[in-house]
Amino acid sequence: MDNKDSEAEIHPLKTEDVKAQENHEHYVERRIVKSSGLSRLSRWRTAAFFISLFLCLIIVFAFSFIIPCPERPVSERTWFQYFNSTVPYPFLAIADVSEDKVQDVLFAFKSSNSSRFNMSCLDEGLPSPCAFIAAVSGRNGSVLWESPAAEDVQWLQCDIQQLGTAATPGCLVVEKPLSLTAISVNTGEVLWRQPRDFGANYTVLTPLSVIPDVDNDRVQDLIIFITKEGQVKVFIYSGKTGQQIGSMGSLRVDGIARYVRLQLHSSSYFLFYTEKSVYAYSLGDLCSTIVGVQVKLPSFQLDSHLEKNIDRATHLLSLLRLEDIRYLAKVPGRSRDNILVVDSEMATLIRTKDLQAVWTLNVSRVLSEPLLGYYKPDARSVVLESEIGSNRKKVMIVESESGAVQWELKLNSGPGSPGPATLSTADHRSAFLMWGDYQEPGNETRPRAPLQKLYLFHPSYTNVVLELRNSTDQIIAFTAALFERSRHACYVLLRGPQPGEGPGPVSLMKRKLKEDVAVSRVVWLRRTPGDEEQHIRDRLYRMRFQSRD
Repeated sequence: MDNKDSEAEIHPLKTEDVKAQENHEHYVERRIVKSSGLSRLSRWRTAAFFISLFLCLIIVFAFSFIIPCPERPVSERTWFQYFNSTVPYPFLAIADVSEDKVQDVLFAFKSSNSSRFNMSCLDEGLPSPCAFIAAVSGRNGSVLWESPAAEDVQWLQCDIQQLGTAATPGCLVVEKPLSLTAISVNTGEVLWRQPRDFGANYTVLTPLSVIPDVDNDRVQDLIIFITKEGQVKVFIYSGKTGQQIGSMGSLRVDGIARYVRLQLHSSSYFLFYTEKSVYAYSLGDLCSTIVGVQVKLPSFQLDSHLEKNIDRATHLLSLLRLEDIRYLAKVPGRSRDNILVVDSEMATLIRTKDLQAVWTLNVSRVLSEPLLGYYKPDARSVVLESEIGSNRKKVMIVESESGAVQWELKLNSGPGSPGPATLSTADHRSAFLMWGDYQEPGNETRPRAPLQKLYLFHPSYTNVVLELRNSTDQIIAFTAALFERSRHACYVLLRGPQPGEGPGPVSLMKRKLKEDVAVSRVVWLRRTPGDEEQHIRDRLYRMRFQSRD
């Protein structure tokens, strides 16, 4: 020990070097131990990374090549379906029959037997010829089903969501002589048939109305109105079985009546109108009168504003003094439905809150029921067609809130010309479709029979309409719809002999709107600098559509 201390005193730097070397050796040992731990952790991280990557690749491979992705059905742009020796009825309905998320077409025709299926009128106990209901695929025009439904058809309606014991979507057929037949939309099977005999000279008021479940069988029910000899007879039928619920009700009116249904918050009202009067009944009143007991309808409350203007003895709307009513139409407002009254000289929007006129517009001899659309984004407009002379009409787009005329067009038009249609576009406006024959100013007096031409108008070009097609065939029914959600805008034409004429060839056509826009003729209402025809076609061809719920 003494020697070491002596050596340390003699060589102090050497001692420090030895200590430094010892410390370095210990440090290296600790680094080696720590490095080995980190190395093992790094290997685990690397393994976890590659395992995760491998699993991701397996999932991508499975979804790409093994698990099939749902295919969106491909719809043909144009299809035709022909029927021989038949007479079509003027009804077209749109519904998803095949449940492939593409809308299909339903229509009715009179024939002795099915042209594509082995069935006849006798299969349903009907005399021959009889009325068939047919469903045609919206994708390719193939006939999905045909079903003998009635001896003769007075009305066809296919927007009923619950019918039959399975509460599935269906069509209601009103037959002559009167009976009700429910048909499954998906299969064409007759769900139920209920014959009734009301005698002669009756008229069924349309459309038929669906009401909440009255008989507590968990299926919506139907309320049906029949007018005859200054009365409106009221019936409620079970949507499940077709059996009549309760007894018949009777309402007194002063002429031939029609009706419109209003939804005022949680209240549902039926307005019956004749040439001079408007009568109002709540759904609760009608159900209680017919069934004979107070019916509890879910979340139903009377509308206090309308109730105070109803004469309790006659049910007349007391503040309305009208003459020669042609049409009564529902116009949704910001908070509640309003009513548009069209008579022989003018159109008047009535506020249902106080029955005061919002606006009045001079318009005479309106040819068809008012139609709703959107000229400005999300601002409702009303389309009115009025007669302005022999084989002449004027199409007007009117702002629903102010009554201002936003756009108008004069057309030649013959008898039996189809009414207008609208399709909602992605810019929150509408494309307007109308039939007629436009003649440039100065050529109106040229004598010739008006042609049936289909025109397209969109508010982005107020000075232009596109002539899509002209037809010399007799058009029985026309409609336009989006065959897929927010896309595939099409129109449908049903052509053939008129009801009452002898049987003949019938054609049903679906045509995608863009196909006609691409080859359309640009009709200038007034020229503006810089507008080119092809640019307008291209712009309207790229127009996108939107489904409004």
